[in-house]
Amino acid sequence: MSQVYTTEELIKILTDERQACLTGKRLKLEVKVSGNPVIDQFIKTEGLQKFTAYQDFKTAIHEYQQEHQISGIVWREVNVKGENLRYPEVDGQLIALQNDLQIIEAAKTSILEFWSKVTVGMDFYLSVSNGKLYQQINLEDIKRIDQRTQWAGLWKWEKSDFLEIILQLGWGKPEEACYKRGFPASGNEFIHAVNPGQQPIG
Repeated sequence: MSQVYTTEELIKILTDERQACLTGKRLKLEVKVSGNPVIDQFIKTEGLQKFTAYQDFKTAIHEYQQEHQISGIVWREVNVKGENLRYPEVDGQLIALQNDLQIIEAAKTSILEFWSKVTVGMDFYLSVSNGKLYQQINLEDIKRIDQRTQWAGLWKWEKSDFLEIILQLGWGKPEEACYKRGFPASGNEFIHAVNPGQQPIG
């Protein structure tokens, strides 16, 4: 019986393949920019060939994940203001299986409780215009956003004089919520907590 790869092994395989594509070791040579041979001869297609080669490989890995029911979940730990949380997250290169969606949905409450505890007294901003702008919001706004979402994620940026804690509230499939690819069936909102007088940078 052949070996079935683990979640961690698939992440490593994808990371290595991505690097190979970025360095030009893998190209999808038949990719053309416009399909018009007269125009295509004047346009450098190497970047598109690298991108397409990686996307094709990633699709094959996602099919392998589905076939062998290999979870896309990795466990993260975050420490803020002396508080710790270990929580599940679907790796950005993998897809969420049905069981994975149940796991991240079940973790949403503990993520929200942790975020609420460590952001007391901070200012809140909603990321708008695809993360180019931030709109200040309050706790009532956050509760309204929370009601229409299914799962959550966390990040933090911290320096000696700066702290930003980002709460991701999402719905649908995480891999389709990324970059609004699956909108409106899948999507997410990002809420940034910063100390009073500071602005989000993440």
